[in-house]
Amino acid sequence: MADGTLEHHADVVVVGGGNGGLSVAGRLRRAGVRSVTVIEPQSDHAYKPLFSHVAGGTARASRIVRPQGQVTPRGVEWIQDAVAAVEPAHDRVRLGHGGTVSYDHLILAPGIRQEWDAVPGLAAAMLSPAGASNYVLDLATKASALLRDIRRGTVVFVQAPGPASCAGAAQKPMYQACEYWERTGVLADIEVVLLVPDPTVFGIPEIDAELQRSIDRYGIDVRTDSHVTEIDAERQVLVFTTGTHGRVQSLGYDVLIAEPPQSAPPFIADSGLSSPAADGFAEVDPETLRHPRFSNVWALGDAAATTNSKSGGALRKQTKVLAENLVAAREGRAPTARYDGYGVCPFTVSRSTAVFAEFDAQRRLTPTLWRSSYRESRRNWIIDRYVFPQVYWHLILQGRA
Repeated sequence: MADGTLEHHADVVVVGGGNGGLSVAGRLRRAGVRSVTVIEPQSDHAYKPLFSHVAGGTARASRIVRPQGQVTPRGVEWIQDAVAAVEPAHDRVRLGHGGTVSYDHLILAPGIRQEWDAVPGLAAAMLSPAGASNYVLDLATKASALLRDIRRGTVVFVQAPGPASCAGAAQKPMYQACEYWERTGVLADIEVVLLVPDPTVFGIPEIDAELQRSIDRYGIDVRTDSHVTEIDAERQVLVFTTGTHGRVQSLGYDVLIAEPPQSAPPFIADSGLSSPAADGFAEVDPETLRHPRFSNVWALGDAAATTNSKSGGALRKQTKVLAENLVAAREGRAPTARYDGYGVCPFTVSRSTAVFAEFDAQRRLTPTLWRSSYRESRRNWIIDRYVFPQVYWHLILQGRA
């Protein structure tokens, strides 16, 4: 780990040591780039797709976190600091604790920012005894206990409007909890309400149909076109609007599991790397992942203004394309690799089955595992719960998959 207070230079600087940042760093090292530095402030690295399993009671929180230094690819230097600003005209990054890092090429992979204060009362609700979320590990652990212990009352699940990272993940602990309540004989005494911001639960007819089977099985009350505008944590009441005319409604709850609104990290726009159309996210060619105004700046993942649905599953193809194109640019060749907009959202629709929603930027199904992977199956759940985590730790983060 490097000392972030010193002046530093690297052939490639990667902002963000999450899934995308480490994976692309590993790919570049394997492609022969000698000097790769990752800037990441967190000391621990979590496998975030399992947060939903933690909240749903099918995984332990202690099993999904590892030291950042342990998972950083071999040969990649790690600076433990946050980014205060990027100065693309001068090819350098300013660090939060002082010092600068200059670069030949820059990759932006800082992820997305969770806006807990965007909805009045949401942060207070998360601190209250009745509120939790599967988007933060501590809150996912809290959600597990809340969903396990409730025996009657109203449980509300909230899916935030986009842009959001794997927005549909807000539904995952709901289905797991419903099966648990069904098995323990209390489902009939629990009113389950799902608020989604879109006209349907997902937006692809085949996936909507698969999810609807679980919704019907558990008797979930789905409120579409719904946007939470305020939460009274003390009274345990949330206010939301529905429909095109924004009809205002209120709903009391005994347990609230909420997904926060999300936005781009502010330093991207502040550094001049966004545009009005990109809405604060890093401006890129959606196929090459190269910045259109700064040819040595690249971006991927949730922080990039690509046309795909934001999800961790999109990163595997993005990191491959970006690494190939960056190496080509370093060698004076034109970038020819193209990202096709692929995204994926595995839905755990029970405690033992899952649906794989794989789709392109036009939200057309693009299954890669097998043709019927969008159908609910036990095999999907085993892959999501047990296979993917091992692939992540041992292959993806090292740039091998």
